[in-house]
Amino acid sequence: MPLKTPEEYLESIKRPVNLYMFGEKVEEFWNHPIIKPSINTVMKIYELAQMDEYRSIMTATSHLTGEIINRFTHIHQSIDDLINKVKMQRLLGQHTACCFQRCVGFDAGNSLYSVTYEMDKKNGTGYHNRFKKYWIEVQNQDLMVDGAMTDTKGDRSKRPNQQPDPDSYLHIVDENDDGIIVRGAKVHQTGYLNSNRVIVMPTLALRAGEEEYAVSFGIDTNTKGITLVYGRQSCDTRKMEEGKLDIGNFKYGGQEIFVIFDDVFVPMENVFMKGEIEFSGELVNRFGGFHRQSYGGCKVGVGDVLIGAAALISEYNGTDKASHIRDKLVEMVHLNETLYSCGIACSSLGFQREAGNYEMDMLLANVCKQNVTRFPYEIGRLAEDIAGGIICTLPSEADFKSKEIGPLLEKYLVTCEGLCAEDRYRVLRFIENLTMGVSSVSYKTESMHGAGSPATQRVMISRLTDLEEKKKLVKDILDIE
Repeated sequence: MPLKTPEEYLESIKRPVNLYMFGEKVEEFWNHPIIKPSINTVMKIYELAQMDEYRSIMTATSHLTGEIINRFTHIHQSIDDLINKVKMQRLLGQHTACCFQRCVGFDAGNSLYSVTYEMDKKNGTGYHNRFKKYWIEVQNQDLMVDGAMTDTKGDRSKRPNQQPDPDSYLHIVDENDDGIIVRGAKVHQTGYLNSNRVIVMPTLALRAGEEEYAVSFGIDTNTKGITLVYGRQSCDTRKMEEGKLDIGNFKYGGQEIFVIFDDVFVPMENVFMKGEIEFSGELVNRFGGFHRQSYGGCKVGVGDVLIGAAALISEYNGTDKASHIRDKLVEMVHLNETLYSCGIACSSLGFQREAGNYEMDMLLANVCKQNVTRFPYEIGRLAEDIAGGIICTLPSEADFKSKEIGPLLEKYLVTCEGLCAEDRYRVLRFIENLTMGVSSVSYKTESMHGAGSPATQRVMISRLTDLEEKKKLVKDILDIE
């Protein structure tokens, strides 16, 4: 059965990479204190897939091989698959309280499955079989796959082929019978360093004259010519200090990478789009839809944890019986479950593509993500309200553990009888971590910009809404010709 253990996954990513952090090259990144929590997060995926109580959510049966596989490598074959995807993502958010990094490649794979089929049908190309062969390897080896879409984009007022620097968008610079050579960069790459492979996609709908930018392919993440720069996060160097209380979520974390492709060779058998500009926009839209569906699960799971932390700190503060605190917690639950409802709804109204795989309802997926750009901010605001201002004025762990002033801090941090001051300290730092992006990819900022910033969803909602049909409803009721 092709399911890796957490330990097998960890061994699979121990390979040389050209990685930089704080201006210095990093060797054996898997031992770096800033990076290790993000690896722990991915390992949790592999751990839960091994557990009987989560097997039905965390695994699926491959329609390509008939084997039991990790759901993150599955191509959706039913509406139940779409729903279980969202349930799985909520579960993982609950267990890690952060981004678990494996969704982007999952959504890229499901998008390419149908787009390659349709390209072949129209143009007589062989992309679909190439992709299936590639994805069977992913399934059989339980590989973690990143999805790379966002380019640096240069001057946003100019098209890709109008940029002063053509590398502002990743593009093909040369090719031969064996493969292609690409150059450019992909940014905001969630979990790239922790992935075995990456699927690269174009970042927008392309036009005639931009064929070199219409490229999609799969390669190993440590392929020659790729340079990685680790993204900074708020208070990330706390992970390098002694102790762990100031980190907040000291077990788990997210990861973002700036990926530079400098004349990288891609074998032709791993190329899934090469110049088909008419399909670039559809690939972007389908990926966007799948990834916006994802946020109805992952951010809800993190929200569950934040709500729990807010309830716990109200208990520690002695305010849990206050009616206004209970009302705020109810509002947090209401907002969080509304997000989940959107994720389940767009999955429940899914449909089957001609390629055989299932896709969510695109309009509701965009509505889901539009809500995600708003509700986590209110959930976070309420959590900060309940916690109190001490979450951003709390002295350091070094002070708390100091022989001289530690006892004084402990004396004054105790609230209710029988409460351990250190437990209160832990929960306060945890809320700080979640609401202010301390040492993790921010719950709020990622909710805003992940899977596209708010304007992108509004564009799709506008495109997918049939206003003429809605006007016709009124005319029918009022007998207007």
